[in-house]
Amino acid sequence: MSDKTDTNYDIVVFGATSFVGQILTDYLLKTYGTDKELKWAIAGRSQNKLNALKADLGKAATKLPVIVADAADETALKEMCDQTRVVISTVGPYALFGEPLVKVCAESGTDYCDLTGEVQWIRRMVDKYEDAAKASGARIVHSCGFDSIPSDMGVWFLQQQAEQTFGAPCRDVRMRVKAAKGEFSGGTVASLVNAVKEAAADPALRKEMANPFSICPKGHRSETRQPNLKGAAYDSELGVWLAPFVMSAINNRIVHRSNALQDARYGKEFTYDEAMIVGRGLQGRLTAYGVTAALGGFVTASAFKPSRWLVEKFVPKPGEGPSPEAQENGYYDLRFVGKTEDGKTIKTKVVGDRDPGYGSTSKMLGEAGMCLAFDVADAPGGIWTPASLLDGKLFDRLTSKAGLKFELLETS
Repeated sequence: MSDKTDTNYDIVVFGATSFVGQILTDYLLKTYGTDKELKWAIAGRSQNKLNALKADLGKAATKLPVIVADAADETALKEMCDQTRVVISTVGPYALFGEPLVKVCAESGTDYCDLTGEVQWIRRMVDKYEDAAKASGARIVHSCGFDSIPSDMGVWFLQQQAEQTFGAPCRDVRMRVKAAKGEFSGGTVASLVNAVKEAAADPALRKEMANPFSICPKGHRSETRQPNLKGAAYDSELGVWLAPFVMSAINNRIVHRSNALQDARYGKEFTYDEAMIVGRGLQGRLTAYGVTAALGGFVTASAFKPSRWLVEKFVPKPGEGPSPEAQENGYYDLRFVGKTEDGKTIKTKVVGDRDPGYGSTSKMLGEAGMCLAFDVADAPGGIWTPASLLDGKLFDRLTSKAGLKFELLETS
């Protein structure tokens, strides 16, 4: 367990009444109960909504404790953190609402994880609170949902296999989204819109967000130019057309921070990128250009106030999401191709059994919280990534509990 032992709870789910929070709460309840191996509570700003959530969860949630705290009230957040060893936060966009809780956790020695994909906010949290987290022993782990566990742990798994097979890590890794079924969460879209809005208003921030090492410790960077797919491209090795993957902006940076925090285990000149496979032949080419145009239109519309309302009108709102049946029927299939410095190749895959933005994200986030609560007692405080802190312990939980499968496909 973590160093903080004199508390009522192992975990508090903050933002439990959000759409993802409700799915997460249901997952923890069905998987761990309320007062056996896991002692936990739900928290949020509305007593009435929290009580309604308990009622919706049914008889099994009767004994589930409730804590009322507002994301902007540091006193209430401190009282909440004093009662638990770990906080799982689903309250986003984090750039708008997340800082007070990170501050309180870092100062109080409370472990914390979230599902943010907001790279500019992570940079600010590292700059402001990493020293406090190291001093207090708080282990803070951002991006514990589809952003960025499948990418981060996918690279971790591939490198494990490469080291076992070749005796060396891969210097270059490429992730390709082979297939996926599911919807963007309203919170993810709101976070993306806010990030584009911030960047449009701040040239310095635009420059920082273009840096693939923007959230790495100062001084860590590669002399090798990082790949960065910005438009349609043909992958001759796979024989497919590619389009930009909107989550690559956060995933790439999390993977590079993982490498840095592991003392450049993947190599100082490690390169990484992500893209979507959209098809073969002429149809694939047309789809690649269409996806590129759509993403460009989204970014452009989000950047300017006169057109931002169009984006906000037609995308999911925070708190909205798919039905349980749609979550159940969702999935994703990610392929990783790695090459060592001497040209050896390894291919792996990661698949998830629920839609990426909701069902799978909630299970991954829950298991990251469990990992913090029970599996990393000797780890030092600081601001970490999933792979750099939770590594094999999280891998075991993801594969045994959260519906993820990691597979070695071939080596050559």
